[in-house]
Amino acid sequence: MKTVSIVVPCFNESEVIDTTVAELMSVTQSIDNYQFELIFINDGSSDDTELKLLVHSQKHTNVRTISFSRNFGHQQAVSAGLDVSTGDAVVLIDADLQDPPRLIADMIEKWQQGFDVVYGTRINREGESKFKLLTAKWFYRILNSLSEVPIPLDTGDFRLMDRQVVDHLIAMPEKSRFIRGMVSWIGFNQTSICYERSARFAGESKYPLMKMVKFGIDGILSFSVKPLKLSIMMGFACSGIAMLMLLYSVYIRLLTEHWVSGWTSILVSILFMGGVQLISIGILGEYVARIYNESKDRPLYIIKKSRESDVAKADANVK
Repeated sequence: MKTVSIVVPCFNESEVIDTTVAELMSVTQSIDNYQFELIFINDGSSDDTELKLLVHSQKHTNVRTISFSRNFGHQQAVSAGLDVSTGDAVVLIDADLQDPPRLIADMIEKWQQGFDVVYGTRINREGESKFKLLTAKWFYRILNSLSEVPIPLDTGDFRLMDRQVVDHLIAMPEKSRFIRGMVSWIGFNQTSICYERSARFAGESKYPLMKMVKFGIDGILSFSVKPLKLSIMMGFACSGIAMLMLLYSVYIRLLTEHWVSGWTSILVSILFMGGVQLISIGILGEYVARIYNESKDRPLYIIKKSRESDVAKADANVK
């Protein structure tokens, strides 16, 4: 009998985690001929998410809980779940129930048909602001225009992956993780399932604006060198504009009687060239920073061992 691992990253999900476990247990029990292991990664939660997960791991033999020593980030939590998974296929799903667990059965059916990756494509996103909907829409399209590998539009990390895909993903050593892009880069036979994404069951988004911006930058810089080429193009464009201004200045000075000292044009030229140089240096710096992070070769995450007091609290809650 084949086994399917379900990896669920969690960060401050106390309000929803009991419902999430119940939903996943219900869905997996309704699917015949498969065994399931549920792997919950507690990404340094500051509420009682860890304690509740320990309670469920005490109650259910197929529930595993892994806790980080601090908050390392969503992509690192997903990576940890992949590292410890043992299933013939692995499903990634967030704990907030925005991605419906019932689709796991449909993903397994597609997997049975021979697809190695089955990802969810969002055709609607409830409970999100117009600003977030607009920025998410354009992010995927800008990323695709810059990326050297096509990345499916309007998808998240909600997906099923065959074991061979997971093994290749685990073997990829980069520290700046962008899982959905890495899966596209790996290739194999991939397909999608369309669905309407629900509003959060409880709690608040773990991706505020600044985190979304950082995530977007990681996605673009991890899969494209086009920003570097763009800085080169801006340099040539600035050189061309400067040459035209030089020719114009010579023309005004030698062939006309109307010329001025040109403080305004000089100031504009300096500001323009300075702005382009700073942008180019910033783009280059982002790539250098990623080389620096890779060279340190620090682990993606650190797993914290459960203390006896935590287990005792969980046992008391079970009783």
